[in-house]
Amino acid sequence: MPDRPHQKYEYLDPAAIAKLGRLDLVAKGVVEGFITGLHRSPWHGFSVEFAEHREYVHGDNPKDIDWQAYGRSDRYVVKQYQEETNLRAYILLDQSGSMAYRSEPAAISKLEYGCFLAACLAYLLARQQDPVGLVTFDSEVRTFLPPGSTTVHLNLLLRELEKIKPGKTTNVSLSFHHLAEHIRKRGLIIIVSDLYDEPREVLKALRHFRYKKHEVILFHIFDKNELEFPFRKLTDFVDLETDERIQVDPKYVRTEYLALVRDFIDTYKKDCSTSRIEYVHTHTGVPYDLLLSKFLSTRRRIA
Repeated sequence: MPDRPHQKYEYLDPAAIAKLGRLDLVAKGVVEGFITGLHRSPWHGFSVEFAEHREYVHGDNPKDIDWQAYGRSDRYVVKQYQEETNLRAYILLDQSGSMAYRSEPAAISKLEYGCFLAACLAYLLARQQDPVGLVTFDSEVRTFLPPGSTTVHLNLLLRELEKIKPGKTTNVSLSFHHLAEHIRKRGLIIIVSDLYDEPREVLKALRHFRYKKHEVILFHIFDKNELEFPFRKLTDFVDLETDERIQVDPKYVRTEYLALVRDFIDTYKKDCSTSRIEYVHTHTGVPYDLLLSKFLSTRRRIA
């Protein structure tokens, strides 16, 4: 397939884009299609640190005035910052059995969606020379590729994504606790998962990343059927991690199921807000470019 660097994917169906196969071309097309004109760093506000004060002069942004210093000295001074070497990012991708779910044969699985989303994020970070690494996990960490920013490294990361197969059982909290201790330098942790584990334990593990001074962005991935439960007939449901099978008449469980799903999502949303973790809830039918452009636009507004 020829490389078409100026191709723009505008709200392209994820199931259709997955058929293109080449993660590198898809990521490049999606990112370069909507990123033109965006501030150089969509992660603004993280990769700078305080350097020194200087006297306020006309034209400086009043938001930069250090009011505590003014209270001590009765002089207007502004904070100056210096950029750190680079932002180090880690993409944590859930490859457990539940991520293999797809609502119908023509659809894209949560894992496939996660792989393409991870590829787009990796390309975006590498494009601005920020080192990015890849971690995959189920019941334990399966892949650990340290951050890098070269073209060779990005290609290696994309090849790793193309090789990922769904595992079985998951232990999200154990994997996150392990990684929080293993990743010693402060960085950006980007998580792509359905988070099908005990929420209280997972949230403790997410706060472990924050305790270690990492910035955390969480992409909570669902299949649309998991959110809407459109089933009408007597249906066999299979646990993709344990192979347990149960037959259910949907009309008797729909109301309770949907309430549990709302509570599941709200639990993560509320705790992430309290813990200053960016929470992004989506499903596999949402186009990557629409998801990422809205997300990055939000980051620019709050930066």
